[in-house]
Amino acid sequence: MDSLLHIQKPHVVCVPFPAQGHVNPFMQLAKLLHCVGFHITFVNTEFNHNRFVKSHGPDFVKGLPDFKFETIPDGLPPSDKDATQDVPALCDSTRKTCYGPLKELVMKLNSSSPEMPPVSCIIADGVMGFAGRVARDLGIQEVQLWTASACGFVGYLQFEELVKRGILPFKDENFAIDGTLDKSLNWISEMKDIRLKDLPSFIRTTTLDDTMFDFLGSEARNTLRSSSIIINTFQDLDGEAIDVLRIKNPNIYNIGPLHLIDRHFLEKEKGFKASGSSLWKNDSKCLAWLDKWEPNSVIYVNYGSITVMTEHHLKEFAWGLANSKQHFLWIIRPDVVMGESISLPQEFFDAIKDRGYITSWCVQEKVLSHPSVGAFLTHCGWNSTLESISAGVPMICWPFFAEQQTNCKYACTTWGIGMEINHDVRREEIAKLVKEMMMGEKGMEMKQKSLEWKKKAIRATDVGGSSYNDFYKLIKEVFHHSVL
Repeated sequence: MDSLLHIQKPHVVCVPFPAQGHVNPFMQLAKLLHCVGFHITFVNTEFNHNRFVKSHGPDFVKGLPDFKFETIPDGLPPSDKDATQDVPALCDSTRKTCYGPLKELVMKLNSSSPEMPPVSCIIADGVMGFAGRVARDLGIQEVQLWTASACGFVGYLQFEELVKRGILPFKDENFAIDGTLDKSLNWISEMKDIRLKDLPSFIRTTTLDDTMFDFLGSEARNTLRSSSIIINTFQDLDGEAIDVLRIKNPNIYNIGPLHLIDRHFLEKEKGFKASGSSLWKNDSKCLAWLDKWEPNSVIYVNYGSITVMTEHHLKEFAWGLANSKQHFLWIIRPDVVMGESISLPQEFFDAIKDRGYITSWCVQEKVLSHPSVGAFLTHCGWNSTLESISAGVPMICWPFFAEQQTNCKYACTTWGIGMEINHDVRREEIAKLVKEMMMGEKGMEMKQKSLEWKKKAIRATDVGGSSYNDFYKLIKEVFHHSVL
């Protein structure tokens, strides 16, 4: 990589939404900027800061002289549970209470010590609009990092039009069962063959006062008005959506997959980045277990950091995996079953003896890139989707909420690398789809298509690739950091 020359270190304050799927790309971007000479202040909520300490130890949050961790309160009642907080309450609280504490923190940073460069930019999460307001009110540059997909972004931007056309709000809850969600929306020209069910799930409301519908719709529109937007995607994958967004805001930099860009900085990161950004403790032993199996012989199952389900659905997944007769690595968070502890019968464990490994969390990027992993049963969160694409692993999709439905639609149709599970999970369907993906003709075709996408992701992040070039354009055009 080019060496970067600077007179004074730019000082960037990073403000992610306090959930794992947002913290991950923010940490990846922060460490990349640190590698090219930036001073970083990474702002977690107090709740997530404490979870970092639990999962990585107190030394992790000490950071480095030029990579510091700071905290702000999230406005919610104190809690010590090791899980993502209630998402609607968190969205509502951050929007209403975090402006003041962040403004106070930035002012403190600017008056702390002569050794610390003044804050030159705030990178706000696309759903943390208050952070952009802090930047503007203090006369500091603001940039938005949209951590979800570009196609999901376009989906959120349809919310206002759905209301104008009288489609939303739905009159009653029958919309979920009467076929309404299968309605094709041909007027959304920038999203081909899209149905109501493929748009972000927060449209499924009977009131416009719904917290998530209002929050995501307004935050997406606010992000679009930002001076510059960073998106963790690449042109070949999300190009149609990116082109649509650029018509409305030309200052868009797609620099993903971020975890592939970082391979250019292995000498500079000096091990700091290797510690990751997980809010849970990782089980590293699962990688040794994967070493025992043949290439492409294990299905990896992980529903992400927020998805919850009924105990009935968990048992249907369990018996579907057992009846598939395939090897599997299954991540089950302690809080994945709604309001209950997890209980699977002994006969299930007898049935999967020696071919199933169940644990609570792992380093997903390493698991997906392991040769023995042949497929990924996923909730279609954007980090999971990008990591699967980057590893050349096809997906069995069970979207939970937000733009995961949109990602699922694109994976199964536009990108040709996914099969969708019916939301009401049945063990017979799980077993059938797993066997088809691991052993069937359709699964083989999707594996080949996934490997093609992997090549495109690597090409985008290679020297001279679209994402590589956008990363350097971002450094030069937005942060005005001189590149030799």
